[in-house]
Amino acid sequence: MNTEIGKKIKQKEGFTAFVPNPFPPKGLFDVPQDILLKTAEADRLVGKLDGITHTLPDVDFFLRMFVAKDATSSAQIEGTRATIIDALEMESGVATKETDADDILYYIKALNYGTTRLNSFPLSLRLIREIHSQLMTGARSSHFSDPGEFRKSQNWIGGTKPSDAHFVPPPVNEMKLALDDFEKFLYEEKKVLPLIHIGIMHGQFETIHPFLDGNGRTGRLLIMLLLCHRKLLERPVLFLSSYFKKHQKVYYQKLNDYHNGKTESWINFFLDGVIETAGESIEISRKIRKLRDDDMAKIQALAKRESESGILVLSHLFGIPIVNTHKVMDWTKFTRAGAQGVIDRFIKLGILETKEEKGAYDRTYIYRNYVDIFLKN
Repeated sequence: MNTEIGKKIKQKEGFTAFVPNPFPPKGLFDVPQDILLKTAEADRLVGKLDGITHTLPDVDFFLRMFVAKDATSSAQIEGTRATIIDALEMESGVATKETDADDILYYIKALNYGTTRLNSFPLSLRLIREIHSQLMTGARSSHFSDPGEFRKSQNWIGGTKPSDAHFVPPPVNEMKLALDDFEKFLYEEKKVLPLIHIGIMHGQFETIHPFLDGNGRTGRLLIMLLLCHRKLLERPVLFLSSYFKKHQKVYYQKLNDYHNGKTESWINFFLDGVIETAGESIEISRKIRKLRDDDMAKIQALAKRESESGILVLSHLFGIPIVNTHKVMDWTKFTRAGAQGVIDRFIKLGILETKEEKGAYDRTYIYRNYVDIFLKN
């Protein structure tokens, strides 16, 4: 399976850039037995994960936390310091400090846009540009990123200029040729197993590096979109970005291996990530199902009126687990006193706890047991 993806060629400007070979190169589909066996295990776990998520009630609420976890890890790989807690606070309107959590929210926005767009539009270079626009328009680094447009100038990775860079992607003309091959390979769905196809697509996208900025995040979004497009998952609940963040140095090294023709090294790492992350997602799904059942039982033991409002609020908490009184008022249409009464009952039941207290009318509350399930996995 190891095959030459391209070669480094000296440019007239004096620096050396990576120029991809026609893609896919010969030998790319000669998959060895050990990788086939690993792919089968990864397929099994992804299928199991997809089945388990179908059993989750209120799955669209739960989905928001899976997406937030992936978004946070992907943004942190690029240097964002904000945490999933910061992003949840910003999204729910209870943030009390300045953070760069908007990077995370833009990732969520782009993923939601992409998964919805796939229902009516094919996965293509055009859709990838649209997703990049959603990701970068208005973001902190968008001033130089030309959102939604492939680059018209040379970029590089590491260093201060192409001549001292760690990696120099293809010059613009070669980039355009590589993108044409890349789009054709998007549709080569019968030549290679789905997970191997997805892994190769990510490696090739990062090699081409077609945007001025946001290539890493866009490439990781592409993984999730391909998982949904290839019908391996109905919903984006496989947060591979957390695996890449956990093994960040190895992630970059394995992508470098891919550039250098060691495609088996990259695919092995990618499949290991799918296996590990699918296992974690399955465990998370089990834990949140149990937590929901336990907390729902506590609420249903209340009086009828209190139980009805409690069930409503609990469902929303699975989507936005950090709230204030105003947010609960929005959900229930209760007065401030009525909404506070719901919160107080949830505190007594051990569902909510006070997170921030800056006066009687400026408190935030967190569904700690639920958030911790995602933070500890």
